[in-house]
Amino acid sequence: MSKYSGIVQKGSEYGSRLGFPTANIPLDDTEVSGIFAAKVRVEREEYGAVVYADERNKVLESHLLDFSGDLYGKEIEVELLEKLRDDRRFESEEEARQVIAGDVQKAREYHRVH
Repeated sequence: MSKYSGIVQKGSEYGSRLGFPTANIPLDDTEVSGIFAAKVRVEREEYGAVVYADERNKVLESHLLDFSGDLYGKEIEVELLEKLRDDRRFESEEEARQVIAGDVQKAREYHRVH
């Protein structure tokens, strides 16, 4: 699919409030939107990820699987691998948390198989 890179910037911290912190980089490509299974490279390490391509706010929000640490100010490369679903609005934070947890499971399964 597509590759993007950029310096991780502070976002709204909505993902962190839900338990899914994200590394956010600017998105210039307004043709891509939705939720994706992805690979994210940080320095010499590579992580599976769930990525939200937010075309409205022009940002890629990457939740790295099995990662903990601070990525602010670091350059990352995001490779979108497979679209999991389209973007949608949620009625509540609890609904968002449940759907995102499902996205994480789908991404883990994608990485397990591929």
